[in-house]
Amino acid sequence: MRDVSAWREQFPILKRKVHGKPLVYLDNAATTQKPQSVLQVERHYYEHLNANIHRGVHALSQEATDAFEGARDKVRQFLNAKHTEEIIFTRGATEAINLVAQSWGRSEVRAGDEILVSEMEHHANIVPWQMLCEATGATLKVIPIDERGGLVPGAVESLMGERTRLVAITQVSNALGTVNPLGDIIRLARAAGALVLVDGAQAVAHMPVDVTALDCDFYVFSGHKLYGPTGIGVLYGKRALLNKMPPWQGGGDMIAEVTFRKTTYNQLPYKFEAGTPHIAGAIGLGAAVDFVRSVGLEKIAEHEDHLLQQATRLAAQMEGMRLVGTMPGKASILSFVLEGVHPHDIGTILDSEGVAIRTGHHCAMPVMDHYCLPATARASFAMYNTTDEVEVLFEALHRVKEMFLI
Repeated sequence: MRDVSAWREQFPILKRKVHGKPLVYLDNAATTQKPQSVLQVERHYYEHLNANIHRGVHALSQEATDAFEGARDKVRQFLNAKHTEEIIFTRGATEAINLVAQSWGRSEVRAGDEILVSEMEHHANIVPWQMLCEATGATLKVIPIDERGGLVPGAVESLMGERTRLVAITQVSNALGTVNPLGDIIRLARAAGALVLVDGAQAVAHMPVDVTALDCDFYVFSGHKLYGPTGIGVLYGKRALLNKMPPWQGGGDMIAEVTFRKTTYNQLPYKFEAGTPHIAGAIGLGAAVDFVRSVGLEKIAEHEDHLLQQATRLAAQMEGMRLVGTMPGKASILSFVLEGVHPHDIGTILDSEGVAIRTGHHCAMPVMDHYCLPATARASFAMYNTTDEVEVLFEALHRVKEMFLI
């Protein structure tokens, strides 16, 4: 608890009140709060370094470039990528997936090819592949989930075939908390000659990630779910693949030379970073990586698992409460419904008690369809949440039941 108290001190927003009650922020799967170090480094950039990068010879430009590229190497170390040029800055995980779909997909996928996704994917890891299939004549195949929220045993192997070009799979489900067996999936893909893209948006803040050990081909995440700024994200790709892929967007910094006859493109990673990037966001993401590494992801994971187990025990004691997503070893997400109460009403009443959760389909409509639900309520935990806050959540849920006379 001393550790958690010290962590909480780093987050100014946690001191505020909502509707006269202390804020209990349990919407971390949507976005995490930002520590003081991230806020300070962004402010420092704008107050002391503000200049465009890569193209200037003056001191501010060079200092900003050093900070920006330093952040790239911090991300490389964080993911244990082999080469710094394998780290591409994007606006977020969504843009990173679209980049792969439009660059690799448009050049490599043909009519009759197959792309595999799972039934638990976020819309950002479904829609770009649907668009690619519509444009190329490829087929999107769906790995089903079971009632616990895990992949149906044997389904990946049965769906994988000689026409499979890519498996796009989440590491952790944002709607269920399920942690997928990436090692097994990647081995099956290798045997079939397919590539693997991993959506790590819900994983990087909760567990160590080693892309070299995983041997995935692409890995994406968003900074704002890792205690970093919004509007910044990362695409990791193996260098050989990225070198073969054509640019997705054209403009400044992705070129080597432009004439009206021909344009030649810049080297990695700049080939995929057209225009002025979110410089402050990248530097802020670097600070977020420093912060998380200073605490230790193993320690964070242990604390969050303790909170999830506490919440799961309390849920089992609450009559009329049904958990959605019950796989063993899941990450720090508690999705649920209360009998006779719409999730939006749950969220509204909890907000009046200062408790912030997420309600709705969580950009995972196929998951809701699987369970025949319009929506769920979702409490998601982070390093700064406490056992007392879990108790407050359930006290507020008991008030919901009282109001609806359940």
